[in-house]
Formats: sequence, structure tokens, C-alpha cells
Amino acid sequence: MNKLKILNDPIYGFITIPNSLIFDLIQHKYFQRLRRITQMGMSYLVYPGAHHTRFHHAIGCVHLMQQAVNVLRFKGVAISDEEETALYVAILLHDIGHGPFSHAMEHSIVNNVSHEEISLFFMEQLNVEFNGSLTLAIKIFKGEYSRKFMCQLISGQLDMDRADYLKRDSFYTGVAEGNINSERLITMLNVVDDELVIEEKGIYSVEKFIIARRLMYWQVYLHKTGLAAEQLLIRVLKRAKELFDLGIELKASDALLFFFENKISIDNFNSETLDVFAKLDDFDVLSAIKEWQYHEDFVLSKLCDMIINRNLPKIKIKNKRIKQKKLEVHISLMIEKHKVTREEANYFVFTGSISNQAYQLNAKRIMILQKSGKTQDIVKASDQLNLKALSKPVTKYYICYPKGEL
Repeated sequence: MNKLKILNDPIYGFITIPNSLIFDLIQHKYFQRLRRITQMGMSYLVYPGAHHTRFHHAIGCVHLMQQAVNVLRFKGVAISDEEETALYVAILLHDIGHGPFSHAMEHSIVNNVSHEEISLFFMEQLNVEFNGSLTLAIKIFKGEYSRKFMCQLISGQLDMDRADYLKRDSFYTGVAEGNINSERLITMLNVVDDELVIEEKGIYSVEKFIIARRLMYWQVYLHKTGLAAEQLLIRVLKRAKELFDLGIELKASDALLFFFENKISIDNFNSETLDVFAKLDDFDVLSAIKEWQYHEDFVLSKLCDMIINRNLPKIKIKNKRIKQKKLEVHISLMIEKHKVTREEANYFVFTGSISNQAYQLNAKRIMILQKSGKTQDIVKASDQLNLKALSKPVTKYYICYPKGEL
């Protein structure tokens, strides 16, 4: 069977599958599940085109990694065939641990187990199935490989993950501000003292990349309507779990009910849990929400109805913390109008905070290689004054409450 297939991608055009191992991993049921996990959670309620999946993104990352390997080899950086394959495997599987609706569900289905940790569980399981051929990829994914620049290609401030998702999310949402020149960024890559650097002539592409990241966060990933929808989704599962614990019957898929019946944390996340998690995707959650909108519990049915029919709550974003007095006004209205308890009202009226830091000065910095051979942090190398400002975290606060208190 010919495993060196060519895929057609709307962003990069034709993408080649580099070897049979990558093909077999893509064909595996664990990876095929990513076709049923949206890349941007509930963002399609704001940007109707944002229906692309984690599957699209992972394939795009492999394509960019192929370009990066070719560029670095051309510049004299030694990368063995084994290392090349390991880089492709690590970037292909870096997001395999995402649950339904990506980040929205990260702490709703499991207790404080990140998608990176679940990705690692998947990779270790696949390593057993593929007779240890993922061992080096796992080492690189964990950041434990001796060649630091390889770990930076997987997880850094200018990794192949970010290079793909910014361009892809910008394309599918139609938000042009996020469209980065990933090809030029990759062409400017080099390695100095085992660290990934960008050559000086690529400095403007890096500036654009950092600014695009900031704009995409405020305009897309932290968009207030998408944020409200995501918070509703988290609350739907929280309420469903609460009712389940009280012995109230809920219709849902076996995979979803498993996570209601068992409190899963990092300590008891085993191969059985992994198998059930692998059966879970957006469709389990959406079909449950469609069912629960007719449930007799007022809170659960109303929250589900709000998501299904896009009757989202009002959300206001402020630069200062929301005063308790303001919150109390909406909670009292909710209690009075619907005769619910205070705890129940809190499902509809709540506050929180969002934070955006386009560039982190202290971790995995983007280094610019100057013509003299010296390297310098992008913030110092750039004449763009706002890059320093972009390295400071900006926090905003939001309040959510139903329109007209339902």
C-alpha cells in the first residue's frame, strides 16, 4: 500500500506525508478522533467559519516542520533521519490529548489534568503499539532531548504549533490581522549554540508574528461572546455532574457518563481511562446538550437551551475588577424572577478574568542572530517600542448575566 500520500490543504496547498510511520499514526483511531474536535471550541458562534478541527492543525504543523527541517539542513545544521522522524511524530501528536471543544473542557471532564499530560499518555500508549518507534519523539516532546533547538521547534515562543494555528485560525475566522508569514519565519530560522534563532533580516516578520498573536487573542481567542459561550459550556458540565452525583438520571453517551461516574485525576488516569477518553469528542457533548435542554432541572435545561439556540448571556469587559455590589444586583434579579437558590443563580451570573501576554520575556525567548554573529532578545533587537509593552501581561475582568435576566 502506498503510504506516501498527498493531502490538499486550503492554506499551504499540497502537503506530503513524509513516511509510513506518520501515515500509520494518522490512520490510528486515536488520531482520527481529532477530526471530531474543533480547534477553536465555541468560537464558531462568533465566527461562523471557525469549524476547522485539531486534525487540520496537526497535519499543518507536520508540513511546517518539514519546511523547518529542510531549511536548517540547508544551513548546515545536522539532523539525522531518526531525529527528523521524531520531530514529525512529536509535532503531529502534540495536541492529541485535547478533549471535546479543545480548551473549554480541559478541567470539566478531568480534574486538573492538562491536555499536554493526556497527549503524553496517548504517545506512550502508541509507543507500545508501534514497538518503541516513538521513544525519541516523546523525549523531544517532554523537552528532555539533549539538542535543545529540537525541543524549541515543538514548544517555544516561535514553534511550529503557533506558526500554524495563528495562520489557520486567521484564515478560518476571516480575521486578517492574524495572518502571519510562516514561510518567511521558517526560512529565517537558524541554530546557534544549540538554540533556535531567527536571522536579523527576519526581524520584521517576528514583530508581525508577536503583534498578530496579541490581536488574535483579544479579537478571537478571548472574544467576549466566545468567552461567554465557553463559560456556559463549562457550567453545563458542572451542573450535569452535580445532578448525576445526586442520583438524578441523565441521558448521555457511555464515554461521557464514565467521567461523571469516576473522578479522574492525574493519579488514577490509566490505560482504561485513556481508552474511554479516546471515544470522547464534540459530538458526545453536543448530543448530550441537545438532550438536556428538555431536562426538568431548570438550571441544566436553561443553560443547554442558551447554547443550542445561541441565546448567550450579556458580557461586559472592564479594566478593573467587577464590584461585588454590581454582581449582587443581577443575582438578586435572577433569584426574584425565577425563584432559584443563590447557588443556582451563580450559574447564570458570574465574573472572571482574562489575560493576554503576547511575548514572555522570561521563558523560551525569541533570539535574533545579528550579522556580527551575536544573538539578542527580540525586544532589545527591535526598534519597535511596543514590543516591550507587549511583553507585559494585560488582565481584564468580565461580568456575565442573562439578557433581561432570561
